[in-house]
Amino acid sequence: MTKKLCTTLAVLAIAATPALADSVGNLAYAQTTPVAGAMTIKDDLTIVGTEDLMTMLPVNADGTVRAIVEIPTGTSAKWEVSKDDPKAIYWEMRKGAPRVVNYLGYPGNYGAIPGTALPKELGGDGDPLDVIVLGQAVPRGEVVDVRLIGVLKMLDDGEQDDKLIAVLTQDLPFAEIRSMGQLDATFPGVSQIIALWFSNYKGPDGGMESQGFADAEVASGVLEAAMKNYQAAR
Repeated sequence: MTKKLCTTLAVLAIAATPALADSVGNLAYAQTTPVAGAMTIKDDLTIVGTEDLMTMLPVNADGTVRAIVEIPTGTSAKWEVSKDDPKAIYWEMRKGAPRVVNYLGYPGNYGAIPGTALPKELGGDGDPLDVIVLGQAVPRGEVVDVRLIGVLKMLDDGEQDDKLIAVLTQDLPFAEIRSMGQLDATFPGVSQIIALWFSNYKGPDGGMESQGFADAEVASGVLEAAMKNYQAAR
């Protein structure tokens, strides 16, 4: 095993421990669903737990939404929930090697909404809804409660590939943000960073094009359609 891969696995093991869910410096995610702590390393490219991540309810009783963190804020390794085993999250392969985004690390926690699937005719790609969760870095595999505040309308090689925008509900600094307008007023530049990042992370010829943001109402409509589609397809 290479030194680089050993280091990666060591970091992954640390990130999966429950101790990291304790409050430190008033930045906590102790209120998240403790899924990551129950996950173990299956092999060099896979972590696996005991719960089917995709059968979790996507929306909580209080209206907040569940998001499965696949890629923590600031990291570049491209992990995702496995389509073959939804109890597992794996490191995506490309050209025979683990995929790493050749750009700055993700500007938020990137992941998927359980219990959703949006077909192409509704602006998706048939996979669970993508979501970028603003806030501190959260361990891979954790399930966090988030609030939808908008959606980034994107084209990927001409096909719609929208990204829901959400905030952690339990932690500073974004916990009180409820709209894209409030985000822009309170934290100038954040939405521009997100749009620029997704427009450029695949490189100058990557085929990504931002079409701007829509509000929380539109995001909720996308979520509802994806939930209905998932249930209909089961």
